[in-house]
Amino acid sequence: MKQKSKILFAFIILTNFAFAQNTVKMTNNYGSQNRDIQDVIDFENIYIEQLNFESENLKGKSYQINLEEYKNGKLIKTSNLFDGSETDYFKIDSTTESLKFFFKLSDGKLKTYIRGKKFGSKKSYFKLSSDSDKYALKDFFGSKQELSIDLQRKNAVFAIITPTIHEDGSGSYCEVAQSEIAPEKLGEHFKIPHYFLITITFK
Repeated sequence: MKQKSKILFAFIILTNFAFAQNTVKMTNNYGSQNRDIQDVIDFENIYIEQLNFESENLKGKSYQINLEEYKNGKLIKTSNLFDGSETDYFKIDSTTESLKFFFKLSDGKLKTYIRGKKFGSKKSYFKLSSDSDKYALKDFFGSKQELSIDLQRKNAVFAIITPTIHEDGSGSYCEVAQSEIAPEKLGEHFKIPHYFLITITFK
């Protein structure tokens, strides 16, 4: 019996170690610290959010950032916003990395831009299916101060969504972003006809 307990204990330790090796701590900073500037940003339907990544295993990695577009619950298009694997210049050279994301929703379009320590991405534009004011950017932090993401898989970090509509006609954005539903299933589950996901994959 003691032998089985030792084996189980060793298995748990190895599993936790492997999990830690593949995990990155992610935190965020939202918008501007200046209240007047933030008011203007909100008025113009602009979203600015910085994501901070920390892990001993980040060093030497590169990353790819994509935008996935969903309609009627189905993925219809994947667009590359930035690909750092194209050259060693963009490889992460420390145990931390920060990326600032800019999104603007206006005139029937989503405009995106990403700023890193060594680059500024191209500006990309995507057509919206309804009024720009109906869309909002949401992350997946909810009330949490940090999240753990997996180095070995694609991670959704933002959703640009319209609200889920209740039977009484009211709508909710937070209910969607703070649910336990997989990001790629949000449209199907909450009956959201059109939305986008921003994903990051470390390589």
